[in-house]
Amino acid sequence: MIVLDHVNKVYDNGFHALKDINLEFKKGEITVLIGPSGCGKSTTMKLINALNTPSSGRVLIDGKDISGMNPVELRRNIGYVIQSVGLFPHMNISKNVGVVPRLKKWDKDKIERTVNELLDMVGLDHAVYGSRYPSELSGGQQQRVGVVRALAADPDIILMDEPFSALDPISREQLQDELIRLQQELHKTIIFVTHDMDEAIKIADTIVLMKAGEVVQIGKPDAILRHPANDFVRNFIGQKRLQDEGESESTYQIPLVDEVMITNPVTVFPSRGLAEAIKMMEMKRVDSLLIVDRNKQLQGAVSIYRVLDQYGEEGKTVADVMQPVRYSVASGSTLAQAVEIMDSHQLSNLPVVDSSNRFLGLITRGSVVKHLAEVYPGVGRSADSGEGE
Repeated sequence: MIVLDHVNKVYDNGFHALKDINLEFKKGEITVLIGPSGCGKSTTMKLINALNTPSSGRVLIDGKDISGMNPVELRRNIGYVIQSVGLFPHMNISKNVGVVPRLKKWDKDKIERTVNELLDMVGLDHAVYGSRYPSELSGGQQQRVGVVRALAADPDIILMDEPFSALDPISREQLQDELIRLQQELHKTIIFVTHDMDEAIKIADTIVLMKAGEVVQIGKPDAILRHPANDFVRNFIGQKRLQDEGESESTYQIPLVDEVMITNPVTVFPSRGLAEAIKMMEMKRVDSLLIVDRNKQLQGAVSIYRVLDQYGEEGKTVADVMQPVRYSVASGSTLAQAVEIMDSHQLSNLPVVDSSNRFLGLITRGSVVKHLAEVYPGVGRSADSGEGE
């Protein structure tokens, strides 16, 4: 799909930003470019839509050298999402999303239909949000608009340059989940730049790890976690990014499971590898993972012990080793009902599901203690509030 063939980039001041880069970005995959600041990841990505030009070497899309293409036309056929979103403040949301289709002279009805479908697809009801302006939306909502604007002209290629890095941790995780869900439906070729290994492991089909303008290692997340190429990779993937870990937990006065549950606990898709599962458990400090599909249907659970037991067999996914979730509680149940189930069956956590078995959240010992401490000041302050998932 996209090939960088012996690409070098040297700036006028002599800085050698890219050094003989040879990469292939596979059609229909999310490829994440990652590395420390100044490693060349954004420079590499910007070569693809001719925002940068190589000093030597070629960039090919579907076998064609883009140096011979009209750069304006090229960019209109590539979606682009950036950290600052870049919505036009004087346009409402519907017009923002429809910018490129209008430039491409699509039929008015087709533009309206496409815009409405895309907004609804990411949970922004077009009837509610279409007429609003960017200043009336939260940061997370604006970034959702940025993503669907990149999708509006139905491009095969989407470039995403640290699109979620400015968001709070909860919004960031939600948008990562949204991107994975959309990709499973749309199968775009996505090049995603980040400096966060946690994010890369979560969303990537393939990771390209860079340092000082060179590619250090390429591979699927599971392979890189199992077989880091050198000490740089080993140290990079070992970095901890847990400072915001506790911010997602909330407690409420009304003791219903919906209000006490953790709404973004650690989950994993069935296709993820065992090394990825271990890394996620390490990063989130849990000993098990809940497995959900792209529609958030609860599929099962897997513990660290079961993963370790099967770890020697490369190629296995969490779907191969997961076990069914025997107990859950329905949305709208009281906290007392949840605690009774947990106590009766000696459970450390309990999933909350809707009538279609769609996973909504997780009741844990920690979330119960936090709720009690809020309602009855002084209660549980010294208690162990670990999730124990």
